[in-house]
Amino acid sequence: MAKLKQKSGLIVLVTTALLLAGCSEVSLISYGAKKYRAAGKDTAAVGPNEIDRGSPKLGNPYQVNGIWYYPKVDNAYDETGIASWYGEPFHGRRTANGAVYDMHKMTAAHKTLPLPTDVRVTNLENGRSIIVTVNDRGPFAHSRIIDLSYRSAQMLGMVQKGTAKVRVQVINGGNADQTIVAKPETPLTEKNNVAAAPQAVVVADTLAPPEGVKSAPAPKIEPLPAPTVAETQVTSASAYSSPTPTVSVEPITHSDIFIQAGAFIDFNNANILSARLSSMGPTKVSQVLVNGQDFYRVRVGPVQDIDKADQLLADLINQGHTEARIVIE
Repeated sequence: MAKLKQKSGLIVLVTTALLLAGCSEVSLISYGAKKYRAAGKDTAAVGPNEIDRGSPKLGNPYQVNGIWYYPKVDNAYDETGIASWYGEPFHGRRTANGAVYDMHKMTAAHKTLPLPTDVRVTNLENGRSIIVTVNDRGPFAHSRIIDLSYRSAQMLGMVQKGTAKVRVQVINGGNADQTIVAKPETPLTEKNNVAAAPQAVVVADTLAPPEGVKSAPAPKIEPLPAPTVAETQVTSASAYSSPTPTVSVEPITHSDIFIQAGAFIDFNNANILSARLSSMGPTKVSQVLVNGQDFYRVRVGPVQDIDKADQLLADLINQGHTEARIVIE
């Protein structure tokens, strides 16, 4: 009997210890979650293969470090330049359109494209190509054209180097799954109109047959054929398939880095600037047609690598050429 009491006491102690351990574990989990949220993180549930695309947003013109940026819809966007990537310090924070940044998802930041927009990014140095969702603004340093998530940079093989020469092409512009529309304006003649009276709700029911009368058999209803695949397809945010983390490889083509110091309508002005910048390296003036207007671009280069391009760009900006930028040709 004494042994039985001892065993019972032991069971109670073990059970109590387990309960206490369970409570401690729950408390620690709760504390960790609170600490994570308090640090500005967001633990909203997103599936392992899903991307938080955020809310559709174009945005007004904005200024960063004295430079103005003008967001716009550009479904024909196709640009070459330098890509960088961002990771840990921003992981879990909100992006420019309210999405939660996950460094392990295929996303990116761009200065002017609508949010979200899907783009193809090709690493011109190794031929790797991926599709990412732009859901943030940036980058704002050294004339970079796109800032990739850690996972995207990893897939393109540019994590260790930090930057790469890339081509960026819009493949799903203007928020294909959601449309940005202007707020409708109510005409002055309609602003004082009286709202229509609400309609009454009519409830219908089937009456029982009179006594002595047999009810007619219910009509046979044939089931409708199942809808086809085409009929069930919808274009909504919930049905959107996020870009998958796959890499395609394209042939590598030769590309050079240049610094574009300016673009002029007057050919003589372009020539004057080209001569003035000749001490910084080889310069050239090229003609390009933009929206029916001829422009003459002044470029310095080619430059050997990205680090030297960054230094040359900084020198040009310090000399007052604030519109200078890095281009790939």
